Amino acid sequence: MRIGILGTGSLAEGLGRGWVRAGHELVIGGRSRAKADALAERLGGPTRAGTPREAATGRDAVLLAVLWEGVEDVLRSAGAADGQLAGTPLIDPTNAVEHGVGVLLPEHPGGAAGQIAAAAPGAHVVKAFHLFPADQWTRPPGNGGDNSDGNGDGDGAPGPTVAICGDDETALRITSDLVRDVGGVPAVLGPLSRARQLEEVAGFVIGLAFAGVDPASAIPHVPSRTVTA
Repeated sequence: MRIGILGTGSLAEGLGRGWVRAGHELVIGGRSRAKADALAERLGGPTRAGTPREAATGRDAVLLAVLWEGVEDVLRSAGAADGQLAGTPLIDPTNAVEHGVGVLLPEHPGGAAGQIAAAAPGAHVVKAFHLFPADQWTRPPGNGGDNSDGNGDGDGAPGPTVAICGDDETALRITSDLVRDVGGVPAVLGPLSRARQLEEVAGFVIGLAFAGVDPASAIPHVPSRTVTA
């Protein structure tokens, strides 16, 4: 696929490495051209740097990998308000929460994803990749072990579940493929109206972690259910 990445930070690099490894073509567009050039050089392969507008033009998917404070600026630079992202899957991994507390910041009823959708008319926003640290996606596939689970890590164990939500079926399918390409297991939670719920989960996790509590210890293990007709 032809993927645009808006941002030059750790998540842009982590997912970028996984997608280059999977054979995708990347265009990096950051607010700093020097940082975009440097990241493109580090990622190698079919990767180049460009302006945010170039990263958003003619792509099969675009990753919005900037801090919440920079979202409005980079979307403006990408031409989102002019419809530059219309019809494009726009993957939103942002965590718009108060640092160390986890309280969700956007007042928009749809949370950060809803606010992003409003700022990028016509874009097919998909919430994804917001719960795991960037280094989760930098681990190279294949270590000589069993790969019966198909996640590329060679250990036979399933990769991390990446909950996603969005309104467009094609955008959900493309995002699911990109999740698998970095060793994750996609799980569609529902339409984009549920994005705020996913964002609140991130706030819950962040709040507990900063309080010195393992978030996993606060979540009961509930076996998955197989629904039959």
